[in-house]
Amino acid sequence: MISEKQIKSIIEEVLIKMETKEKPQVETKVNTVCCEDVDIPDITEMETNKIFNVPNPENKDSYMKFKEKTPARVGIWRAGPRYKTETLLRFRADHAVAQDAVFNNVSDEFIREIGKFSVETLCKDKDEYLTRPDLGKKFSDEAISKIKENCTMKPRVQIYVSDGLSSTAVETNAKDALMAIKQGLKGYNIDMGKPFFVKYGRVPAMDAISEALEAEVTVVLIGERPGLATGESMSCYMAYKATVGMPESNRTVISNIHKGGTSAAEAGAHIAEIIKKILDNKASGLDLKL
Repeated sequence: MISEKQIKSIIEEVLIKMETKEKPQVETKVNTVCCEDVDIPDITEMETNKIFNVPNPENKDSYMKFKEKTPARVGIWRAGPRYKTETLLRFRADHAVAQDAVFNNVSDEFIREIGKFSVETLCKDKDEYLTRPDLGKKFSDEAISKIKENCTMKPRVQIYVSDGLSSTAVETNAKDALMAIKQGLKGYNIDMGKPFFVKYGRVPAMDAISEALEAEVTVVLIGERPGLATGESMSCYMAYKATVGMPESNRTVISNIHKGGTSAAEAGAHIAEIIKKILDNKASGLDLKL
């Protein structure tokens, strides 16, 4: 009969042989796939009001006329209880456009083209701008000094551009709108101060600028909060002798300045006309009858 000691010895011997025995070489074959350049169409190239996916409609012409009136997603159909793949991809693509409009910064090159200089509000970055709206309304003493040093004091009209909630909107529309406003004011013989750029600015930042320069009318071209219809919409806010803490109802606003709404050049001409009315009536917002 084999003793326990002998059994342990046999097991140790077997284990040693297993460790020293060469492991068999296993051939691994890697399959490589050659990826050719594929021309994938841009799903966002077609406007939403041109897309119609309802099978066998009773009156497609009337449906398409209705779609021309709205950028809403109507006539998209379904796959069972879910959206069709094309609809879901377009939704995600438009959502990405909106995110880019908010989180991207206006380029330095564009800022140089807009005016002679730029200043920042008290926000130190985009994250703080989005989470602390109050800081986007205020400036440091250094920023206010820079504005005073570079701008004409007591201008009849002071215009500036601000990124707001859509850098895309500003870069797409601000230059054309600003040019049209300048031409319009020149036609009315109205002088304007030097335009400049404000980074991380909220609309009420115009009140601090108005007080610093003692401007009669202060105007800001600013990016609107983007939606799934467009990320390029810009607004223009105007106020007569704006002061910090004044009611929001004292502002006059022109919104939806983009290629699908009011074009930048057309909006600029209209803004110049409104500025003249503000000066003539010495009032803005609800106090101004347009």
